[in-house]
Amino acid sequence: MPTETTAAATRTTRHRTTRPAKVRKGVIRPAFVPPAPPLRGIDELAGWLREDGTRAVTVVADPAVAEQSVTRGVLAQVESAGITPALVVLDGPTGLDAVAGLAARLAPDELVIGVGGGTTLDFAKLAALSARHPDFPRYLTAPQRSGFLVLPAALGTRARVLAVPTTLGTGSELGTVACFERDGGKLLATGPCLRPTAALWAPEATETLPGELIADGVLEALFRTVSPYVGDPTELPEQDAEVESLATRLVVAGYEVAALRAEQRAVPAELRLRIAESSGESQIGRINIGRSPYAVKCWAMANELSTTLDLAKMRTVSALWPVLWRHTLAGDTRLGSPARIHRLWTHLRTAAPWLPDDPAAGLLRLMRDWRVDREVRADAGRIDRATTRIMRGWGAGLPILDELSAADVRALLTEATEPASGASSPAARGPKTRTDTAR
Repeated sequence: MPTETTAAATRTTRHRTTRPAKVRKGVIRPAFVPPAPPLRGIDELAGWLREDGTRAVTVVADPAVAEQSVTRGVLAQVESAGITPALVVLDGPTGLDAVAGLAARLAPDELVIGVGGGTTLDFAKLAALSARHPDFPRYLTAPQRSGFLVLPAALGTRARVLAVPTTLGTGSELGTVACFERDGGKLLATGPCLRPTAALWAPEATETLPGELIADGVLEALFRTVSPYVGDPTELPEQDAEVESLATRLVVAGYEVAALRAEQRAVPAELRLRIAESSGESQIGRINIGRSPYAVKCWAMANELSTTLDLAKMRTVSALWPVLWRHTLAGDTRLGSPARIHRLWTHLRTAAPWLPDDPAAGLLRLMRDWRVDREVRADAGRIDRATTRIMRGWGAGLPILDELSAADVRALLTEATEPASGASSPAARGPKTRTDTAR
């Protein structure tokens, strides 16, 4: 359970009866409200708090950074604004019971400052919304099989959260999504209410982040940027140009990180900030106005595979992504647009002309160059379990994978993984560049 070092106020309000929203097919609505520009540096926090006028603050920190300078700096800034902060360290489960436990100790308008990676920031969003809207947990617990939950506009356009990310790539500090655990799996909730009130980028927050996690973060931002673009064949000239530009900048940043790692040099604050900016840009939604929200097939499969195998999500994304591109390029348009993959790849090769012409082979080469660990091992039983989870949460009539059968999904997973023991599976695996590391 979370460890609370200072008690926060508790408020209760009467429940209202609201029917959970249903997921409907369609496109991302053109109405776009950009997030507030992130604060740049911890020393801006006290002034922001005074302008905000909040009188109650709870700081939710990942245990990995609870004793580091970023958290100490945040707490000091809160105190200098004349507020005594509560500190909650997430040193236990972060499921819905933990969310409810923290929400019960928050005032409805209390500001939650999340200091940590995507899991911590998502937890902070869900707890803050649960405190502000007592009905909110009903949306998270309503019986459904879909892994994708669309939240209603009635919940507002912001969560009372100031997000301080200590990892790169998730973009959760600017995004309108949150992952949460339920019934042994991970679901994805989306809605304007999940966007934090504010975000803060600080060099101290990522100064101890290992180089391999920085590389994974760049790849995650690249994956999130290009996946809707290649998954939806709709021509959107303005948005397409922004995707192509952002993806190219991310490839440049990824190779800068790779060069520094090869020389065993630290990634400087300027580059980390640039990656954070690009990652945030990939999350805020502008580049996807008009695209189908169901265009990203790989994420849905990788999410369930990572849960089944207890692996980091980017490991399974990295294993599956080139496989899906190869099948798309071979003509399986259920997975995306071959023409758009080729067009995107032409732009990316302007930043890295040494990459192969073939996009799937080039993606494998890029991951090798960035030393991304994409080895995933699974026996037939676990592949079957992952397939069942994928079809239940995302397929069999649900819009993201509604055209794929269980046999299709099982074949893709088998191709993207290696046997639990013995010889390697097909060439989709690509070269191995480093050993498995615990995340």
